[in-house]
Amino acid sequence: MQPEARLAALGFSEADAATLAAHFLDAEARGKLGHGLSRIDWLETLPALRPDARPRRLHAEPGYERWDGNGALGYLTLSAVVEAQLANPPAHARVVVASNCFPTGMLGWYVRRLAGEGLAAALTATSPARLAHPDGGEPLAGTNPLALAIPSSDGAPVVVDVSPSKATWGDVLRGAAPAEDVVPFGGDQAHKAFALALGLDLLVASLTQEDDYGAVLLVARPEADPVPALRAAAAGIRLPGDSPGTAGRP
Repeated sequence: MQPEARLAALGFSEADAATLAAHFLDAEARGKLGHGLSRIDWLETLPALRPDARPRRLHAEPGYERWDGNGALGYLTLSAVVEAQLANPPAHARVVVASNCFPTGMLGWYVRRLAGEGLAAALTATSPARLAHPDGGEPLAGTNPLALAIPSSDGAPVVVDVSPSKATWGDVLRGAAPAEDVVPFGGDQAHKAFALALGLDLLVASLTQEDDYGAVLLVARPEADPVPALRAAAAGIRLPGDSPGTAGRP
């Protein structure tokens, strides 16, 4: 059964099923299988799935927006947020805060879309606490990813999408990594990844004013175009966000 058909069978509208399927298939193409089609298997196990829920924009002003996922999947909430920014880009910069926003999947998916329309973006999102301090103890932070995208006149944005965790929870769910690998990456420098995860957790929590998981997006009009010079200096080396096996292609 095709991804869209499986998602439609869960109750998602044709448009939402297409959005989710596009996200999962792009993750597959980029080798991020923990965020790919295996997530449909996971969605099929969720007892409280609300395919009819719709995110809401609660507040909007030129430099700030606040959204509530309102029971919708985080994938669909962030997709709605991105579409809203593309429809009404900021004059200079805007911070967008989304509460009740989980799961969000591959954050590079969203910032890449913004960069494709000439906007620079940074996005983070929180998740269940799974990272403990490198010295041990109970988990204190999520595997909170951070994605950044910088557009370019050459048509190929640089997209950075990383998690402070050695393994993603998605890879654990699909059986590609043991749960013991969900730890801050870095070996004897793991305290740096843990600090990043904790800082992102607190940043989102301080802005969402919710006990649930959320996301924070910064979107801005760039004042310069540094990517072509970087690609020239990199001399054909694949940069973050380039398709596997390519250099300079999104």
